[in-house]
Order: sequence, then C-alpha cells, then structure tokens
Amino acid sequence: MAILVTGATGNIGRKVVDQLLARGAGAVRALTTNPAKAALPAGVEVAVGYLRKPKTLPAAFEGVEAMYLAPTPDTVEEVLRLARQAGVQRVVDLSGEHESWWGSVAKAVEASGLAWTHLSPGDFMENTLDWAPQIVATGAVREPYPEGRSTPIAMADIARVAAVALTTLGHEGRSYSLTGPEVLTRVDLVAHIAAATGRPVEFVQVTRDEAVEALRPGMGDGAEWYVDTILQGSVDWHAEVQPTVEQVTGSPATGYGDWVREHAAAFLP
Repeated sequence: MAILVTGATGNIGRKVVDQLLARGAGAVRALTTNPAKAALPAGVEVAVGYLRKPKTLPAAFEGVEAMYLAPTPDTVEEVLRLARQAGVQRVVDLSGEHESWWGSVAKAVEASGLAWTHLSPGDFMENTLDWAPQIVATGAVREPYPEGRSTPIAMADIARVAAVALTTLGHEGRSYSLTGPEVLTRVDLVAHIAAATGRPVEFVQVTRDEAVEALRPGMGDGAEWYVDTILQGSVDWHAEVQPTVEQVTGSPATGYGDWVREHAAAFLP
C-alpha cells in the first residue's frame, strides 16, 4: 500500500516526501500538476492531479493506505469522499483549531470517517524570508508591532512529524500543536538575522499601511491579510512552546538561530 503526499511540490509537501524517503517508507506517491517540473527524487511515484480539481484524483488514490493532506478548504470534503471511496484509511492533515482559518479542514477530516491526525503549526520560520527584499534594500524591517510574539517552527520539522504519523500507528485521533523551541518577539527575530548575516538590521516601527507596502514585494496580495491577521493577532496571543516535535520524532525542534544561519544568504545582497 502506498503513502500519498498531496501538495508534493509545495513548501511543506516536498519536505514530507524527503522525510518519508529518509524513514525508508516503501511506496511514496507524490501528487503534482506538472510532473515534468516536479523534480521529485528517484523512486517516488508521480501522480498527476490537483486538490482543487477533485475529478483529477481517483487514479491517484488507488492503492493508497495513508495520505498527507495539504489544506484546500474549498474542496476538502469532496477530496475526502473520493479518498474514502478508494480505500484510503488514514489522513495526516495540515490544519488548525476549529476556529482558525484552516479550521474547516480539521472539521471536514474529522467528519470523513477516516482515521486522522491533525498537524497545527504556529508561525513558519520561512515567513521571515518575506523580509528579505527590504532587508537587502534598506537594512531594516518595517512592521507595526515590535512586541508581537510567536513560537516559529521550521517547515522541515512539520514534515518530520508528518512522516512519523504517516509511517507509524498510534497517532490516530491526535491534534498535534507544533511550535519551535522558543518564544520570540519580532525584534528578537530581526536580531537573529543580524547575527547570522554579520550586518546590522534594524527594526523600524511603522503604521499598518506602511508595513503592508513594505511586505508587498515578497508577499503580493497576501501582505494585507498577513499584517491584519498574523501580525496584529500576535500582540495579544499567549505564545507557549510545545514539546510535540521532540516527543513525536525523538529529536528537538530547530531553533530560529540555527535556521537563519542556514538561510543567511537570502538576507544578503
């Protein structure tokens, strides 16, 4: 029986494929819309399909026992219906609390009749890459909430947890809250980037509209949503570190300082 990774060429799905291979998973099938450009590792079976076009999926589900489900709230119910009809037994989904913006995914998975494991990550470390254009151009980060707090997690750690849940039993019916190993303010994050690059990087407090414009080169139309939802919400959020990554995988979550040292070149001219 195969393990299907949906969103297999996305930021997290591609890492799930790598982690499954690292764990020696037997049959790994990757769902992608463009196999020619996917550049997936040797030994990975490629299936053509798209979660937002459920009619493309039945063949991809054939012979699948477990799948990693990327969040597509608009079609998730139809996707899960097709998966169950095809004999899929377990789903590990990227979602969130029922009240969150991905909560509809979690609720649909729970109602599907499949065994499930929810992965609910905090702020992605990779989101700070959206600062790169303004750091390179100005040596500064412009945001409105220096006191905003988060427990950022590396996407690779999310993928490690997903791979364990997909390849071993005992995770069914569990909602895993995933965080990095520390609570950091926005100013703390900027300080880590400065240390990793060896260049001064300043945090400049600006208005909401100025922050949207500063982030737009990297985030496009998502900049406004990010400032109004993620950044504003981080001010009053009670950030708390969870030990889930280490408990599930046996090794600790990546610290932001270590992550940014590996990605320092992105913040340099």
